[in-house]
Amino acid sequence: MIYLDNAATTPVRREAIEAMWPFLTGSFGNPSSVHSVGEIAARALRDARAEVARVTGCRPGDVIFTSGGTEADNLAVKGMTLATPRGRHIVTTPIEHEAVLESVAFLERVHGFEVTVLPVDAGGLVSAADLAAAIRDDTTLVSIQYANNEVGTVQPIAELAAVASARGIPFHTDAVQAAGWLPLGIDELGVDALSLAGHKVGAPKGIGALIVRGRIPLEPVLHGGGQERERRSGTENVAGAVAFATALRLAEAERADAAAGATERRDAFIAAVLASVPSARLTGDATRRLPGTASFVFPGTSGEAVLLELEQRDIISSSGSACAAGSEEASHVLLALGLDAEVAQTAVRFTLASTTTADELATAAAATAQAVEAVSGIRG
Repeated sequence: MIYLDNAATTPVRREAIEAMWPFLTGSFGNPSSVHSVGEIAARALRDARAEVARVTGCRPGDVIFTSGGTEADNLAVKGMTLATPRGRHIVTTPIEHEAVLESVAFLERVHGFEVTVLPVDAGGLVSAADLAAAIRDDTTLVSIQYANNEVGTVQPIAELAAVASARGIPFHTDAVQAAGWLPLGIDELGVDALSLAGHKVGAPKGIGALIVRGRIPLEPVLHGGGQERERRSGTENVAGAVAFATALRLAEAERADAAAGATERRDAFIAAVLASVPSARLTGDATRRLPGTASFVFPGTSGEAVLLELEQRDIISSSGSACAAGSEEASHVLLALGLDAEVAQTAVRFTLASTTTADELATAAAATAQAVEAVSGIRG
């Protein structure tokens, strides 16, 4: 089997399993408990928080552990806007993850916020000029994804964040897909908040983090015992936090070499698919894309049918976001890029790991041509 769906989830690193194991067994304490068993857990949680802070260039107190990227996005969008009396206007884009879009829709529907959705070009890029024009005196938050989960387009986040900063507007970025491929330093990016998910970098599912600068007011979404400095209540997932910190540290250490190698192999794969499948069209920006993402539409086919044909050839990929799998509607990302609904439903996304080899990708490219031909023959 050749697994090319790493944007959906990655295998758990052995180092992460080994790091978390003690906190699932002997050192199982609640970090809020004031006895020695609880203190061992609390110490491990502090160390994990410090490790995540080192990777993201923030203070340990700026790290809030969550259940994953969805919760981190919800906490950022809802928490930052509801805590800020500046106004009730949000700026975002049409290609955000559903966790951001649905949070924004909730604020619009329930709390009366106004929303400006910035246009994107055919590759999915946002213009700094459009952002500057959209910001108002009552803008409360700008939330723009670092790298898109479906087509892999990488936004000029530092440039966009600078526009918001010049007007004193907090800026949040969903960096879930960027982790392990792109720099995550919040000072380098100029952002005020950044969302992460553990299972994208080799930690188990069910752990993530929101990095938010201490000066930014944040209204909790979960209320209870006041854990995470009263910003996210609930008994902390110590084992998950330890695994996440371990996986993130390793991913960051490998990042530069992994990105360079994957980019070269990805480009060769894209060229092979485009050469062998005349109808294929690359989606997302041709150059500003994640090193591990190659996404296509195959007009005249069905994306789901191509996926089934690929799986019969032991190639595992996806039609887009795993969070929207099974939906009969066309991808909101592809529609925002200007594709019509029929073409958008022919999408197939291949997402590499740093360990994916050139031979595996050559096999996958050949299998893709066979799969598209088989599906085209059936439809014909």
